Amino acid sequence: MAAVPDDLTRRWERGWSACRGWTRQPEERGALRVLLGLPGRHRELIALRLSPELAAEVAAADEPTWLTVPTDHPTEAARTLAEAGLHVRPTREHLMTRPLADHPAPLLPPGYHPLVTVTDAAVLRVELRHPDTAATAATTTAAASGQAALVDGDAVFDRVETAPRHRRKGLGSAVMALLSAEAVTRGATRGVLMATPDGHALYTALGWSTAAEVVIAANEPG
Repeated sequence: MAAVPDDLTRRWERGWSACRGWTRQPEERGALRVLLGLPGRHRELIALRLSPELAAEVAAADEPTWLTVPTDHPTEAARTLAEAGLHVRPTREHLMTRPLADHPAPLLPPGYHPLVTVTDAAVLRVELRHPDTAATAATTTAAASGQAALVDGDAVFDRVETAPRHRRKGLGSAVMALLSAEAVTRGATRGVLMATPDGHALYTALGWSTAAEVVIAANEPG
């Protein structure tokens, strides 16, 4: 079963692995392979070509293993995964892209201040800081944050999050804009990300396009 173009899936995986610090493993049998070492998620395979054989391999794995499938045929993909005995997540994610040069500029509400850093692994990190009125005046908290890996002209966005009491203020949009602007100054031309159902609406409003739906399954429930 064909998934989305291999190049886009590979670009996302490279950036995602860089952001999280995962260990990339050799590609085999139509899948990119990443060692996470997490409880309930020891390894993850990202399908370039989903087949019953690949699904069966994941179902038979000794460790908790996920299989992520970017695809233009999500219903068919989910059926293949379920027939192999995998536990298919009920909600789907979305692989999205956007040119970065004309990304909307950040609009920060009063009281929020950005902190931008970059790691040795070329991962940009943005935090929006806000005074913590429950502590001293010099103490600040991270109201929102996000990161993006710079890989071969792409900025691969990850973990754009807003603290509960700071939501509904446009901080997620501001984090995306700040990351985009910084990425452009460092040579990135296109953004890539995988969006949760909640994030999909935000990114669509910011001009991101959906390249594929993403079906996720695992060999253990949860």
